Amino acid sequence: MSEYAALRANVGLLGTQLGDTIRNQLGDSVLERIEQIRALAKQARQGTQLQDQQLKQMLVNLSDAEILPVARAFAQFLNLANLAEQHHTISKAGRLTIEKPQPIQELLNLLQQQQVDKTKIEAAVKNLSIELVLTAHPTEVTRRTLIHKLTEIAAALAQLEQDLSAAERQVLETRLSELITQAWHTNEIREQRPTPVDEAKSGFAVIETSLWQAVPAFIRELEQELQPVLGHGLPLDAAPVRFSSWMGGDRDGNPFVTAKVTRQVLLLSRWKAADLFSRDLDTLANELSMSQANDALRAQVGDDSEPYRRLLKDVRQKLIYTRDWLSEALKHDRLQRPDDLIWENQQLLAPLLLCYQSLLDCKMQVIANGLLRDTIRRAYAFGLTLLKLDVRQESGRHTQVFSEFTRYLGIGDYADWDESSRQAFLLNELASKRPLFPRNWQPSPEVKEVLDTCDIVARHGPEALSTYVISMAGKPSDVLAVQLLLKEAGIRFPMRVAPLFETLADLTNAPDCIRKLLAIDWYRGYIQGKQEVMIGYSDSAKDAGAFAAAWAQYSAQEALVQICQEAQVQLTLFHGRGGTIGRGGGPAHAAILSQPPGSLVGGLRVTEQGEMIRFKFGLSGLAQRSLALYASAVLEGLLLPPPVPQQPWRELMQQLSDISCQAYRAIVRQHPDFVPYFRAATPELELGQLPLGSRPPKRNPNGGVESLRAIPWIFAWSQNRLMLPAWLGAGSALAAVVQAGKTEVLQQMRAQWPFFATRLSMLEMVYLKADPEIAAYYDEKLVPEALLPLGLQLRSQLEADKNLLLKLIHSDTLMANEAWIRESIMLRNTYVDPLHILQVELLDRVRHAPETVNDSIKRALMVTIAGIAAGMRNSG
Repeated sequence: MSEYAALRANVGLLGTQLGDTIRNQLGDSVLERIEQIRALAKQARQGTQLQDQQLKQMLVNLSDAEILPVARAFAQFLNLANLAEQHHTISKAGRLTIEKPQPIQELLNLLQQQQVDKTKIEAAVKNLSIELVLTAHPTEVTRRTLIHKLTEIAAALAQLEQDLSAAERQVLETRLSELITQAWHTNEIREQRPTPVDEAKSGFAVIETSLWQAVPAFIRELEQELQPVLGHGLPLDAAPVRFSSWMGGDRDGNPFVTAKVTRQVLLLSRWKAADLFSRDLDTLANELSMSQANDALRAQVGDDSEPYRRLLKDVRQKLIYTRDWLSEALKHDRLQRPDDLIWENQQLLAPLLLCYQSLLDCKMQVIANGLLRDTIRRAYAFGLTLLKLDVRQESGRHTQVFSEFTRYLGIGDYADWDESSRQAFLLNELASKRPLFPRNWQPSPEVKEVLDTCDIVARHGPEALSTYVISMAGKPSDVLAVQLLLKEAGIRFPMRVAPLFETLADLTNAPDCIRKLLAIDWYRGYIQGKQEVMIGYSDSAKDAGAFAAAWAQYSAQEALVQICQEAQVQLTLFHGRGGTIGRGGGPAHAAILSQPPGSLVGGLRVTEQGEMIRFKFGLSGLAQRSLALYASAVLEGLLLPPPVPQQPWRELMQQLSDISCQAYRAIVRQHPDFVPYFRAATPELELGQLPLGSRPPKRNPNGGVESLRAIPWIFAWSQNRLMLPAWLGAGSALAAVVQAGKTEVLQQMRAQWPFFATRLSMLEMVYLKADPEIAAYYDEKLVPEALLPLGLQLRSQLEADKNLLLKLIHSDTLMANEAWIRESIMLRNTYVDPLHILQVELLDRVRHAPETVNDSIKRALMVTIAGIAAGMRNSG
């Protein structure tokens, strides 16, 4: 299609450069073989069974020496294609071809059409609160060193868009060749798993290389778009988007996240903030050389001829001193903090605001509203801790603390007490002024670790920490237990404590739990009218299937909104979405607008995970667009909330949920062949060898599918292209209600209810990414004969489900209205297909002829896993 010519030209340019690198390093014959494979893969996608067989034969016949270079070539190409696509979304050519090129402007046009009152828009903008929580789940397969090279390649592509002379173009193309050669000679697979501290550093790198520029640029864009509507700009302290992190704070199932690690990450976060702000102040001090100043600034710096420069240099020196002290503190467990560090955000903001006001008073608005305002807005958005850290711990670990302690006191075992006894004990101690734990009590190492974490939290305060999330929370006592532990640690601020409801049973029980919690007088007084609740998407989908999980999430949110409204408590819903549809992922705009009415009033808090952080925020221009998409969706959800679903819709949705859950569990939980089939048909066991994230892939190393984390569960099924968790059960449910004559109600729901329309749209995308023929090849080569009928049954189900959906949406093509997404998926298939065939061959060798497997073969297998993940984009 001509509208994608610019994208294809960039993909072609990067592919040619990669080919030149391979030729220079490995010779013409290797490149020729790779080109033959690519040409056959393209023909096989468009052509006959013959070309498909030729492709498979050629890949199977590769020598041991050829396998790794071929796998690397296709994997590297997919990384480059992803990069070209990212660049395309923010390029001049790309804005014409992608959905919502100017999201804020489109929203304002919509509000004007709907005649939304200006005062309502003003209130919504004033209260706009989006908190993006960066998480490091093990799906980011690309190493940070390669990410840096890819960022540099994107910068070169942006420069190539300019009007250049032939000589200038040659210089840039040489730079591209240099970067691609560097990438080729860099091991794309980590030698070792990253530590939680490594993961946190990746989060800081995203801020430094992208968000540091993108956040003030986004606020400036928002302000410019809103000015004609509101008649004024945004306040100086506007921070519609803030960032938090789980990296170094999420200890649920991760034994490597300790209190010591959390302390280290908190100090590193401050170190990086001091470093970045000191650089900003260096730039500002060089620029703000003016001598004219108001009395307030003069009172601060005296008669210095360059008052702005003098003040900013003084603050910069203090930041450098703070950074140097933090360097020492990172080497020692306990280092006394001196009083003259820049530790509170106000210490940074006060001098910046003083300069700002002085420039305004001296009629230098144009200077005040330049780089200085950007730095002030960074100070409000990032603060002196850059990312606020969440702490996540499993409720059973808190129960263990009190169980051990009550046994020590000789008053029984807290773990055996009923809910009312637990609450009575906790509330009594929360009201007490004496310390709870005696000094001579020696807790076990597991309990001491929980207490040490609470101690770290108490020491670092509200600027550094955001929310304490309790996984597997189900009762009010789970929340009160954390409040008591934090009180005992000496916390001096009301830290948000959020129960996380994950499984289908948890979500169903959530409203009752929160209702009982808000009925406790002490608790109501403590939270000061604000409650956060986290909704889990991954585990609920793994537990019940995507359709049933989505309805349980919607119903729970709807009930929680109502309960908190009645209690006059502001509710913030924290959405634990993954990157994939099977884990609640998908286009952010559609996901936000499909939530229940009223669910955005307390702001939006959502996880951004693994590889999706890079795809949304890896380039500064891309990050700015992603933030604009979030802001426009939240404002639209607040100002034009979706309809309250009609009763017939609810009833039918409940029916769909029940049938889909039953169909999903009939396979995943009850089919006797399912677990062995899953292990044979996907590289699930081999994934454990890939050093992706710091967390173990299983909560229980000896358990089956139920103990597998939601991420490797999804990752494994995306590798063989069956994509099973994202669709299983949904089609069966739709077929049953169509059979019952409910097609008209389904059509009404699709037309009028964004929640349901989004569900169908997500299914469309899954069906487009799924590939039964590739899944069948995995079965043919890897699955024992006795298990083959199950694979055939699942692929037949997938085909039937896809055909039914096409009928329901009156289309003969999947994603016909989303040309950009179709193009994106089609572009990759030519390069992903050979990796699938190679992976099957390598898995076959590893499993059935281990004596032939050398380090090169093992590495090639890891490369195919990483390459397919890159090709599938939202792989886990």
